Amino acid sequence: MAVKTQSLTIRRVAGALGAEIGGVDLSADLSDAVIAEIRQALVEHQVIFFRDQALTPAQQVRFGARFGPLNIHPYVAGMAGHPEVMEIIKEPEDRTNFGGGWHSDMSFLETPAIGSILYGLEIPEYGGDTLFASQAAAYDALSPGLKATLEGLRAVHSAGREYSAGGHSAQKRKSMSVVEAEGAAGEFVHPVVLTHPESGRKALYVNPAFTMRFEGWSRRESKPLLDFLFEHARYEAFTCRFAWAPGSVAFWDNRQVWHFALNDYPGQRRHMRRVTVDPRPSELARAGAKAATAI
Repeated sequence: MAVKTQSLTIRRVAGALGAEIGGVDLSADLSDAVIAEIRQALVEHQVIFFRDQALTPAQQVRFGARFGPLNIHPYVAGMAGHPEVMEIIKEPEDRTNFGGGWHSDMSFLETPAIGSILYGLEIPEYGGDTLFASQAAAYDALSPGLKATLEGLRAVHSAGREYSAGGHSAQKRKSMSVVEAEGAAGEFVHPVVLTHPESGRKALYVNPAFTMRFEGWSRRESKPLLDFLFEHARYEAFTCRFAWAPGSVAFWDNRQVWHFALNDYPGQRRHMRRVTVDPRPSELARAGAKAATAI
């Protein structure tokens, strides 16, 4: 059943996460009240979807910037004139897609992104869906004992493996310019259990692409527990699946969601555009104050 807010229609699409939003034109100069409604829906449903949109790169940038500063990806070249916009393209002759594995965008940075906004321009005749997995639902389903163990852990994240010469993300694609990390990726530490700054809900914050090990543990020691968490976190009951059409938009919260772009459309073209939202300085200051209080 769809729920009507002040200006939006919101219809849940799965039990764990996901909602489709109607009644809004993302290319318009939206009011602060509508942006607040969209942000609240994002926090509550973790990933939200819009249909039948028509966005120029400049309009997508303007919409994304209403939620925070936009990220410029360190390894993937942006559009000419719009460096914040990533063109994610799989040509018919490409064998590998971009984003084809479970991950949380930009967790390899010192200050990870809070959200990603993906717009579909050219969609294959079949295939090319995106899967999403709620890491809040994954955390909720853990035993009290494991929750207590994880609360005290932090994990090391890096782009060094995924963007190495053999990494999935760094593979050559005809219409994308991706550079290899070449040992300069760096390592950054984040809590294994992330408390969402807006909802207060807890979520797992590790992912197979970018989490290397637990802080203070070796990779060998970390592997059994990380493997368990990676398997647990993608359990079908924690997921939803989005079938794209031209003009569709998905906006997901990287603080509580994994995603996986399926590569099941050989010989077809798929063209998407993404902007990625970073936290505002005020949000970082609040988060730092909370961390200091907790210590």
